[in-house]
Amino acid sequence: MPNLANNEYWMSRALQLARKGLYSTAPNPRVGCVIVRDNILVAEGWHEYTGGPHAEINAINHADIEPGSEIYVTLEPCSHHGKTPPCVDALLNLKPAKVIIAMQDPNPQVSGNGIDQLKQAGIEVITGVLEVQARELNCGFISRFENKRPYIRLKMAGSLDGRTALSNGKSQWITGEKARRDVQFMRARSSAILSSAATVLADSPSLSVRLSAEELNQQREVSQPVKVIVDSGLRLSGQEKIFEQGGAVWIYTLIADKDRHRPLLAAGADITVLEDLDGHINLNALTEHLASREINEIHTECGQTLAGALMREKLVDELVLYLAPQFLGSQARGLLDLGELTEMDFTPKCKIKQLRSVGEDIRITLTPEWC
Repeated sequence: MPNLANNEYWMSRALQLARKGLYSTAPNPRVGCVIVRDNILVAEGWHEYTGGPHAEINAINHADIEPGSEIYVTLEPCSHHGKTPPCVDALLNLKPAKVIIAMQDPNPQVSGNGIDQLKQAGIEVITGVLEVQARELNCGFISRFENKRPYIRLKMAGSLDGRTALSNGKSQWITGEKARRDVQFMRARSSAILSSAATVLADSPSLSVRLSAEELNQQREVSQPVKVIVDSGLRLSGQEKIFEQGGAVWIYTLIADKDRHRPLLAAGADITVLEDLDGHINLNALTEHLASREINEIHTECGQTLAGALMREKLVDELVLYLAPQFLGSQARGLLDLGELTEMDFTPKCKIKQLRSVGEDIRITLTPEWC
């Protein structure tokens, strides 16, 4: 029988290591590895950055590993040639007694193959140790393969009465400095920041990560998320702040006119024309397209129209709501445009996942009922 206490202890350490790659591994998963012999730590490593050695290789390279060890890894070892050789081959060469895996890889190129190769070599394989925590750490990577779309984290900020801006559009700043800094860490872990042309034109945001590598506790340069803008009517000109901050800008539109594209292409934008769905961009087609471009996690910076549309299409996996201790009144703008709801049964419901204070504000993390 496997020693459950030991397995969870060492897998917990592997997950801690994996979290060190929270801001630097996309589109690859965050993975940690611990190698143990006689319940003593021998070596450890994590996947540090995209294109770099995987967690298992980094662990192996840190020490001489004797046969008969136990290897803990938060994701099934890869079994195919990508940017790096298969990790399962390196593990087979070590001749471990056991390989303990938190979760099977959702990538069909790998899924189950690495586990099968280890078992065929006579190595004991244990799976499912702290699987819930491992899945949460790589929620976007998993969603890209299992749901064929990225994991969408809808961030909203408002007053205690659920308002985001005054009726004249003024909104800076509803939340305090600590809450705004907290949001930067969510941006940093995301592959893309999703917004709308309306928000870009009204608020002139940069949609960039304003944290240093030191603040993110990493040695590599900060990777800027892709700025994904929903611009059905192609209202942007190419002169907006998002084009001045560096990083990729992807615009999704209904306008196929190449002449209308030229100013934005000259500003460095990538333009994709999507199908018309009753005069609006098909958000399901948009998210599927983003998954095909290896976008794992999406962080939103948008107004009530796009936020409401994402909710209506049940594309939101997590809501993060910052509430400031003030009231804006009934004439102010609301959080979500859900259209007219005439029955309580039609209202989207959520479960509170976490509730905490951030400076003077409250942060509520919610899971929609469909997740």
